[in-house]
Amino acid sequence: MTFANQELFLHLHLRSKRMGEFPTDLQHFFVAGISYKKSDSAVRSRFAISNDQYEQILHAAKSRGITELFVLSTCNRTEIYGVARDIEQLVSLICEATGQSADEFRNFAYLLRGEDATQHLFEVAAGLDSQILGDYEIVGQIKLAVKFSKERSGIGPFIERLFNQVLQTSKLIKNNTALSSGTVSVSFAAIQYLKEQVPDVADKTVLLIGTGKIGRNTCKNLIDYLGCQNITLINRTHEKAEELARELNIEALHSSHLNQALAQADIIVVAANAPEPIVSAAHLTGSHNQWIIDLSIPNNVHTDVASLPGKQLLNVDELSRMKDENLLKRQAEVPKALQIIADQTAEFLEWCRMRRQLAVLRVVKLKLEEIHTSTLTTNPELQQWVYNTTLASSDDAASRIQKVLNTMAAKMRVKNQRGCHYLEAINDFIAFGAN
Repeated sequence: MTFANQELFLHLHLRSKRMGEFPTDLQHFFVAGISYKKSDSAVRSRFAISNDQYEQILHAAKSRGITELFVLSTCNRTEIYGVARDIEQLVSLICEATGQSADEFRNFAYLLRGEDATQHLFEVAAGLDSQILGDYEIVGQIKLAVKFSKERSGIGPFIERLFNQVLQTSKLIKNNTALSSGTVSVSFAAIQYLKEQVPDVADKTVLLIGTGKIGRNTCKNLIDYLGCQNITLINRTHEKAEELARELNIEALHSSHLNQALAQADIIVVAANAPEPIVSAAHLTGSHNQWIIDLSIPNNVHTDVASLPGKQLLNVDELSRMKDENLLKRQAEVPKALQIIADQTAEFLEWCRMRRQLAVLRVVKLKLEEIHTSTLTTNPELQQWVYNTTLASSDDAASRIQKVLNTMAAKMRVKNQRGCHYLEAINDFIAFGAN
């Protein structure tokens, strides 16, 4: 290696370090999360992220140089996806927001990087990682999570491209496999449970607390699949409950009537998003049979309800373990779904590779232009070398630079050895000048 090439290679290396603390690339993409696989609903409740905590995470991330991330917090999981210096940055954001110990989080967590992290997101979006295989509601939850971050400038080009590829893949799996047939969500599993366990279910009095997406879907399923009509809605924001009640021709009560409604209902479905339980044994003092289903994470029904006579309490974990007659059919579709994911992840990884190459080529182009104009360094020896070898043919400098970049790009597509390509590019530029 000549003195000039050594100087240039060192300059390029130092320049790449100065461009940022860490590059926005695949090797700096991480996911840190916990799910039903290693933690029960009580543990997941402690790490669940509210919208206020999500805001806190985004603000803290920006102050630490993390410009791309989103948080997925559902009844099955809490995950943070982001481009960061290292995965410990993401772990810290989750634990600081929830006030929980990082050591406890790691006891239950999975920590993934690069291709493993992207594969995980593709499988989550397809419903392959859900408590109920093929759960298609997770796609909507991912959309909301990304939208929340994007509206607060937390999504950049890397996650934007990954997110779009994930949505496309999920749609392909939905349309080309039977992975999402049959019982495919915890909320629908609740409907199946009520159908099997509650006699004359259509005639029962139902109280549904919480009218978010899960609450709305559950309410519609109560009407469409079970024929329930005597349904009362209560929501923290009363106007939202009234809006859904008008749409479905049912009743809505203000939250101030909660205690009375709890005492009178036969079936209680809780799909709220409160930080602590809003239903406890003290609310259910009547002697009649009641079925209580808690679809919330954190749990919004206190566990002491289960000890009351005549009260049947189920949470999301228990619902997910229910017998599913369509499970075998959906399991047979898993290989098809995985093949679609493999094709789509290959496309995304190719985009990552080309994006990395373009970044390298941009740096090399700048340096070749600096060589041509003799501004690389004030070192007298290198200045004389630059003048003798590159200034003689300034009219075709742009053409020579483009030829060098084309050659370099072709070699990088075959084998990525960036240091060697840097040096070859300089030698090619000199050779073109000499010829």
